[in-house]
Amino acid sequence: MFNSRIRKAAVATALGLVFGTAAAANPGVTLGRAATPAEIHAWNIDVRPDFQGLPDGHGSVAEGEKLWEAKCASCHGDFADSNSVFPPLVGAFQATAKEMKEGVVPALGKGGGTSIEKLSSLSTLFDYIHRAMPWTAPLSLSWNDTYALVAYLMNLANVVPSNYVLTRDNVQAVQDKLPNRNGMIRLTGMWPGNEFGKQPGPDTHNVECMRHCAPKPVIQTTIPEYAVDASGNLADQNRAWGPIRGQVTLSKAAKEALAKKEAMAASDPNAKVMDLLKAKGCLACHSTGSNTVVGPGYEAIAKKYGGKAGEIAVLETHIMKGVSGIWGSIPMPPQSVSEADAKLIATWVVGGAKH
Repeated sequence: MFNSRIRKAAVATALGLVFGTAAAANPGVTLGRAATPAEIHAWNIDVRPDFQGLPDGHGSVAEGEKLWEAKCASCHGDFADSNSVFPPLVGAFQATAKEMKEGVVPALGKGGGTSIEKLSSLSTLFDYIHRAMPWTAPLSLSWNDTYALVAYLMNLANVVPSNYVLTRDNVQAVQDKLPNRNGMIRLTGMWPGNEFGKQPGPDTHNVECMRHCAPKPVIQTTIPEYAVDASGNLADQNRAWGPIRGQVTLSKAAKEALAKKEAMAASDPNAKVMDLLKAKGCLACHSTGSNTVVGPGYEAIAKKYGGKAGEIAVLETHIMKGVSGIWGSIPMPPQSVSEADAKLIATWVVGGAKH
């Protein structure tokens, strides 16, 4: 054993000398390589509140409307007012002259509000649309596309006229009209101008409240029992990640039925498929019934393909590669699922989409 320890120590020393010599011969050399200018450029897409990082570009409200209908309306509605997939971006909100002058939306103090009502920095909208939209194809929009979509949203909110062309040169003018531009709390150490204790620093030193705590929040309004499931279970219609979580909107009878179903899930041959649909986000666009969310419900699909074993391969291809024109104008994009999972879902649909 003693000799074994000596041998191990000798090997470790030799390896150390080899790598040490290599490092000495090539100072600064480490694992990996320097990023190429093209790689840096591909990642350097952030837009700061002062619009540093926003490249030259242009986009009109009219161009934005066409893009919106083609790439955004299926989830957000034609006028950014849909509440079926994600919360409304604009909805019925129309900025008033007073709000654009003062830069504060008073109604937000009462809670709620659409995304544009809450928006304090236009750069956030630029950055998010370009980086993350459309949901099924992030980073596919050009900067001109992004300018046009931002212009369209600003027009829907009554911030710019319908003939407006948004450019790098006039983006600050739109920021200066943003209804809630002064609604952001800037008293943090990370906000420009607050360095060196000029203003209160970030609230990072809180301790757990033990006494004289704020009262517990009280729910002021709820969905009445008779309407709780009018739009299906919202929890099944939202992504399983991100800040938005769907509320479980099931009637008392539906909750009891769900509890019974979950208790039998271990022996249910369809349980694996249902878990897969939830995990892959399929239920964000397809209900398990016959009603349409973004795409048709699985019961409706099963009525078309049920019992036709020869269609399993067709459905499998639709799931993996996408399809359009069969259920209307809204296309189904390719899904990130394995061939085995796609076949499992397709077989379930042909078998009647039982759940």
